[in-house]
Amino acid sequence: MKLETSAFLDKAKEALMETDKVQIRDFIGLFAPLARNAALGNFDKFDQLRDHVKQVKQHTLDNLDCYLGQFEQEAIENGNRVHFARDGDAMNEIVLSICQEHRAQRVIKGKSMVTEETALNDHLIRAGLEVTETDLGEYIIQQAGETPSHIVGPALHKTMPEIRQLFLDKHDLGPRELEGAPDLVAEARTMLRDHFLNADVGIVGSNALIAENGYSMLVTNEGNGDLCANLPPVLIICTTLDRVVPRAVDATAMLRMLVPSATSQAITCYTSFYSGPRRSNDPDGPMETHIVLLDNKRSDILDSNYREMLQCIRCGACLNHCPVYIGVGGHAYGSVYPGPMGSVLTPLLTSLAESHALPNACTTCGRCAEVCPANIPLPDLLRDLRRDESLQKLSPASWRFGTKFHAWLATHPWLYRTLTGLGIPLLHRLGRKRGAFRSLPMASAWTSHRDFPTPQGRTFFQQYKTADKQLDDR
Repeated sequence: MKLETSAFLDKAKEALMETDKVQIRDFIGLFAPLARNAALGNFDKFDQLRDHVKQVKQHTLDNLDCYLGQFEQEAIENGNRVHFARDGDAMNEIVLSICQEHRAQRVIKGKSMVTEETALNDHLIRAGLEVTETDLGEYIIQQAGETPSHIVGPALHKTMPEIRQLFLDKHDLGPRELEGAPDLVAEARTMLRDHFLNADVGIVGSNALIAENGYSMLVTNEGNGDLCANLPPVLIICTTLDRVVPRAVDATAMLRMLVPSATSQAITCYTSFYSGPRRSNDPDGPMETHIVLLDNKRSDILDSNYREMLQCIRCGACLNHCPVYIGVGGHAYGSVYPGPMGSVLTPLLTSLAESHALPNACTTCGRCAEVCPANIPLPDLLRDLRRDESLQKLSPASWRFGTKFHAWLATHPWLYRTLTGLGIPLLHRLGRKRGAFRSLPMASAWTSHRDFPTPQGRTFFQQYKTADKQLDDR
């Protein structure tokens, strides 16, 4: 996983200066929550189903070795070949060896965050293979030479004029207008059709692995996943150990939580269950199917205090509701996984030393936990990572001293009230004419970006005490 997480603050500052992209993110932050709420408006017993899915995921993680063994056995009986990859390099080598075994030249891919995590495309391209993303959003950012900015909508950061110009530059189709989205979609289909029909290998991800029958569930809205899975003679499914669930009914229960949270639909256009390679009486399908199961530190997470993060179903709801993500966008995080879920997951998949800026990219508003369909306590996990950051002395010494002093001061209410009782009136008198401070000692992190409002003449406790006394006098 290529990381640039240490530059989060610099990248966030740059993102805030991009006016057109800020408007796109503001629209996402307004529209996505409204659409999700509308989708859940007629969803009976949402909270009960969320609790049920959480219990299923917890039970599965508690017995992961059992269910992985069952899935492997059933998948092999279905004719699949199952591979286990310790880390990203191992997964990339497994996929490359399968392609080389079949002398493949052209590879088509469905949307897969796991292959983004391992940088599979780069690995295959360096080996001389032609790799084409077929999900529209992934195709757009591949043409642009960029990485996804969102785990569900990879190209949400792109404006329509940008995509139009990108297609005009990249597609040698002569003069044309490309006036709207339908024209852009039609052109992408035209360009992808030859890749679908002539690919040697198809690669897709998986939303769930079903232990009881060895099936893999894939959820898409464009149908490209089914084309990748069924047209080429060889199919490779790349996913992670934690995607396994015990039964088909558990996968469909998770599906009911996933779709409204991800795309605000009742159900996606395509929900497919892949059993294995083509049988003798099947009219189509791959001749050979491989399932590559990636660990990449997930076993370590399972054995840690952060194991609840493995319950994530990759819906993106926490991103859409996070004020930090909406403010700075996905690329500022410098990781495959942005937003609240990425701020927890990235340090666990890499190291806290490399990624300790991300757990601090949080306002602790709690919206991510409220909307998470897997009921993951994301704010708690972020606070735990910040605690680990302090214990490992990864943050600046001045910051650690400041937080420790504030924590000590908060445990001595009389001193806290005395100091604020002296400081607040002083700031009020000094700043009342202008109404704000352009700079303040020990507050440059705030005033370098915005003015500090002049406080009222009295603290909250002083006002509360006065109001309480007035009630007693009545």
